[in-house]
Amino acid sequence: MFTFRSNTALLLLACAALGGCAAKPSATLYQWQGYQSHVDAYFRGDKLSPDAQTQLMEEDLRKIRASGGTVPPGFNAHLGLLYGQQGKPDQFALQIQAEKKQYPESETFMDFLLRNFNKQKATP
Repeated sequence: MFTFRSNTALLLLACAALGGCAAKPSATLYQWQGYQSHVDAYFRGDKLSPDAQTQLMEEDLRKIRASGGTVPPGFNAHLGLLYGQQGKPDQFALQIQAEKKQYPESETFMDFLLRNFNKQKATP
């Protein structure tokens, strides 16, 4: 029924079709840099001070911006919380506003953080 040529042609066609599925993966949506490890270190309470963590995240932010990449969700908020721990309310608010602007769906939670931070700041 099938000849050697038709079997070979069928095999080559199948290989070509499957080869098209093995295309190079596209670039990721977000540029994570060390963000995931920074969050992990933060919650594990590693010995890095908030200042040292902030410096690492600021360096990652510079790399992301230089590459034209997109900051992942939560990056600016986490950086803002680190600034808040250091007693830098202006930097805290700036990062929280940046998170709200980039990810509008986070607005309710970011407003909650801003309100609570301002309450803590006002309470002696």
